[in-house]
Amino acid sequence: MASADESPRVELGEQSASHDAPIPTHRLPAIGDIEGEGTRGCDDGTGLRVAVACSRFNGQVTGLLLAGAQAELDRCGVAETDRTVVWVPGAFELPLAAMTMAGTRRFDAVICLGAVIRGETSHYDFVAGECAAGIQRVQLDMKLPVAFGVLTTENLDQALARAGGALGNKGTEAAATAIEMANLLRRLAGTSVTGPGNAGVHASGRAS
Repeated sequence: MASADESPRVELGEQSASHDAPIPTHRLPAIGDIEGEGTRGCDDGTGLRVAVACSRFNGQVTGLLLAGAQAELDRCGVAETDRTVVWVPGAFELPLAAMTMAGTRRFDAVICLGAVIRGETSHYDFVAGECAAGIQRVQLDMKLPVAFGVLTTENLDQALARAGGALGNKGTEAAATAIEMANLLRRLAGTSVTGPGNAGVHASGRAS
């Protein structure tokens, strides 16, 4: 049974609203555009195994987030056979799913996708906050990148604008973050990674 957390509910197949908002200027630069010294991850997903947990609540929005994430994984070279997608009832359930998948040690990163839209009660604040805190706890406790692709918006139009509309796609950004952080952690480790989910991949972030 879905949580009564992200109301109003939006089902898959409903008509999308139009978006005229300007494209924001606060996007992160591409990895290749960053100059100067320092260690950073790359966007090469070859050999990476990625899990995606996606909320069914507000499905019209989360379906678009998932499509954006999948397209980015394609672009980064993550094979379809190295991806696992699971569906949970709502955003409140995302941390548990992420923790369970991380605990299998079969994945190099987890992506969490959801949409929490403010309703008429304060329930929104509890769900959004607990979801974010739970996802952060998973990645810190498990020492595994868990990308936060959960929209927390005031209304449906704002959510759609950030799910492939005028303001980009947070699912795409979450997938890019997951790949970059997985490669960064490997480089910081400074040694070849040979555990489950990382077989044959060295600190450079590329498969052997």
